[in-house]
Amino acid sequence: MFVLLLMLFAVLFGFGFLHPIWWVAAAVLAYGATRHGRGNGGGRSRGGGSDLGDYRGPRDYQDYRERRDRQDRWDRRYTRQNRARRRREERREHEHHR
Repeated sequence: MFVLLLMLFAVLFGFGFLHPIWWVAAAVLAYGATRHGRGNGGGRSRGGGSDLGDYRGPRDYQDYRERRDRQDRWDRRYTRQNRARRRREERREHEHHR
């Protein structure tokens, strides 16, 4: 897909020598390709290491906070269960070695 956009840009730039309106079309294509990026929906946030991503308002933060809280509850629940299971297994091994 990127190769096709690059070829289209080159063709439009070349036609610009015939009529300058093609240079405008090439500029619009280049702007659109860099603005919308490939795959992630936005060119601005590439390489950003933020946990929140692109902050767009209070609703995004609420979504982030709810997701984080659900993950914390999940982690607490299953670490407790795993801890209890490990203790039972250790007890069995200890009784088995007697």
